[in-house]
Amino acid sequence: MTDYALLNARLKSLIAGVPHEIANLANASALLWESLEEINWAGFYRVENGMLVLGPFQGKPACIEIAPGKGVCGTAAAEDRTQLVYNVHDFPGHIACDSASNSEIVVPLHRKGAVVAVLDIDSPRVGRFSEADREGLEAFAGILETCLYGD
Repeated sequence: MTDYALLNARLKSLIAGVPHEIANLANASALLWESLEEINWAGFYRVENGMLVLGPFQGKPACIEIAPGKGVCGTAAAEDRTQLVYNVHDFPGHIACDSASNSEIVVPLHRKGAVVAVLDIDSPRVGRFSEADREGLEAFAGILETCLYGD
């Protein structure tokens, strides 16, 4: 089980006061990659011109653009709420960037109340993500929002 209090403290100490969004997102994805078990992708999609565009990540190459409302990431952005998906194959419209992914969690990030990015984490294990993961990763996203965007 992930110690989210420690993970989130590590994130805050890593990025607080550092004014470089892309570098901070890159370090955040690397921190998740080294800290979470049974994952095969961890990273970000940033909102650019109304589309989700691939940002810093760890894992195999990924889809470059995702439209709002499409797949798990696009749904999280469009509905502005975390998507915790037990089995991605049961998610209507799932986009299979990596056929090895079986479960996923996506958390929106905000600037001044608007979704500006999503944190996306995939796992090859069905049912990998729990409510504890949701709470911990939403807190992780909150640290990013505060440090990167001043929210």
